[in-house]
Amino acid sequence: MANTYTQIHIHFVFAVKFRQAIINNDWKEQLYKYIAGIIKSNNHKLLAINGVSDHVHILIGIRPAQSISDLMKNIKQDSSRWINTNKFSKNHFEWQEGYGAFSYSKSQLNAVVNYIENQELHHKKKTFREEYVDFLEKFEIDYDERFIFRELI
Repeated sequence: MANTYTQIHIHFVFAVKFRQAIINNDWKEQLYKYIAGIIKSNNHKLLAINGVSDHVHILIGIRPAQSISDLMKNIKQDSSRWINTNKFSKNHFEWQEGYGAFSYSKSQLNAVVNYIENQELHHKKKTFREEYVDFLEKFEIDYDERFIFRELI
């Protein structure tokens, strides 16, 4: 739409179903490139992507022509199909239902990019659950403990 100018930066966090640690270092970079392609094909700008074996962080400059939920549906649906088609996982791969989406101003982007790029180091000190609850509390988001990225029982 003409004369529409935006600056929307969203940090997404989403996990493998039941937080299984199955994103393997052998294909992790290929996964990130594939997700980057999905983001680009939807006319958004990837600023950072990284994660560990059970979850992914993405920082995106969002274009308002597509909703956040539609973008996440595309990313999760297409990337899980790609993982399964390429047989990267022994079992059927799925992302956990839901995601976190946190907004940041331009002045905060360097810190967020640094945080995302250092996920492996960060998770030597803090579990994914601790990290995710910290985000929810920092952003003052009401949540139900029963629905925080369930683990396989």
